[in-house]
Amino acid sequence: MICLGIESTAHTFGIGIVNDRGEILADEKDVYRPEIGKGIVPQEAAEHHRRVSEDVLENVLKKSGLKIEDMDLIAYAAGPGLPPCLLAGADFAIGISKKYKKMLVPVNHCLAHVEIGKLFTKTKDPIFVYLSGGNTQIIAFVEKFYRIFGETMDIPLGNCLDIVAREMGLSMPGGTTIENLAKNGKYVELPYVVKGMDVSFSGIGTAAIQLFRKGVTKEDIAFSLQETCFAMLIEVAERAVAHTGKKELLLVGGVAANIRLQEMMRKMCEEREGNMYFVPNQYSGDNGVMIAWTGLLAYKNKKIVKIKDKFLQTWRIDQVEWF
Repeated sequence: MICLGIESTAHTFGIGIVNDRGEILADEKDVYRPEIGKGIVPQEAAEHHRRVSEDVLENVLKKSGLKIEDMDLIAYAAGPGLPPCLLAGADFAIGISKKYKKMLVPVNHCLAHVEIGKLFTKTKDPIFVYLSGGNTQIIAFVEKFYRIFGETMDIPLGNCLDIVAREMGLSMPGGTTIENLAKNGKYVELPYVVKGMDVSFSGIGTAAIQLFRKGVTKEDIAFSLQETCFAMLIEVAERAVAHTGKKELLLVGGVAANIRLQEMMRKMCEEREGNMYFVPNQYSGDNGVMIAWTGLLAYKNKKIVKIKDKFLQTWRIDQVEWF
């Protein structure tokens, strides 16, 4: 069985093709990039997605050596995400589904990050630390649902990094440029905000911007921002590991590619005699492969979710019954 998956929740329009053995047959994407100093303009991103969709589809089919007729399922990211972007992907997927009479599978974007992580790392029952531009959550699977043990109380970590990066005139995505600058920085104090199992990043971002405006170097801002935010995440992740007794921890989402975060999380896991895993960089950010794989899992395990509208903007992972 073969599934074609479409990702369009934010800046990336991606299409992946996967079979039910977990083999990636092709992967293609085109990323909307706003001007330096600006964030995503949802309508512009959606227009980008509509403009490139046919070319991305043509390229991914060429890579795979397959035709649309060879697909058994068409999966698409139905949320959470930016409404104009979600609609662009949904319309494209629905159009293909109707034209070629293929089954349509709406997929939860957050769930797809988790499942692609499990596929690549072969982890069985880890604590998931899901970090991206739109989400920051500590997750574990309990009784048919992925439960959220802790999350951000305001903005996600990836969004915080982007906001500070834009203020400093850096290119997007902010996390990558901040990671590179941090290699030559030293620590300056920033707020550390952990409340139980939840974290808060908005105040840290504001404080970092204020320090930058006072003349603190970009390198020092980047280093301090990473060290503070990552330490907060280590604290809540360790608490989740201790509470559940699990011996595996899996980093997923775009921020999971950060080398310093991986180092810190690995050290914590080793001290607790556990193992830390992370998604390969190519698949840590948004991609169509993760949507295709999760669509296959939903179909094979009879967990296809029927949604009333084309997408669900605030569709949480803990609202999806799984297996």
